Amino acid sequence: MNQKQKRSLLGAVTIIAASLIMWIAYGGHVFTRTQVLIEKKDELFPDMVQKEWVDKFIWGLDLSLVLSGISVFAGGLLFYLLRDKKRSAELS
Repeated sequence: MNQKQKRSLLGAVTIIAASLIMWIAYGGHVFTRTQVLIEKKDELFPDMVQKEWVDKFIWGLDLSLVLSGISVFAGGLLFYLLRDKKRSAELS
């Protein structure tokens, strides 16, 4: 394994780790959300509760898996393309 292959694998592993850390930091939800349902209490009537949808992005596991899959594919492709062709010819 040469230096370029090591860098491509390290980059893929870094992207996977970063996406999983982002997923955990956003709360570990399974699906990505773009809106969140929030309950608002009325000041005059405390028993009245209104529910509103608020635009808020929440990172989900599905997004992390897509990014991980793309980075595994790209890392594997780069690992194959950046191999040392002289050495692989000698081993055959």
